[in-house]
Amino acid sequence: MSVLAVFRSRAQALEYISVLKAGGVPVQAINTPKEAGVGCGISAKFEDAFLSRARACLAKKQYSSFSGFMRRNGVGFVYL
Repeated sequence: MSVLAVFRSRAQALEYISVLKAGGVPVQAINTPKEAGVGCGISAKFEDAFLSRARACLAKKQYSSFSGFMRRNGVGFVYL
């Protein structure tokens, strides 16, 4: 199952994606779903198996625009 790391800043989302890639996490940039409630943004999408590594990468740097992690729930997404 896929997990999204949601950001309010496109620049910080793209930086986080680079950090994840450097950490060996297969990740892609996607449009943030409307359920996130953060407007038009970019989210990092990766598989649930990499969530602990993604959390560790997130803790390495202060991302002031990080909104949270989301997972698909039926037809939409919900925050974890």
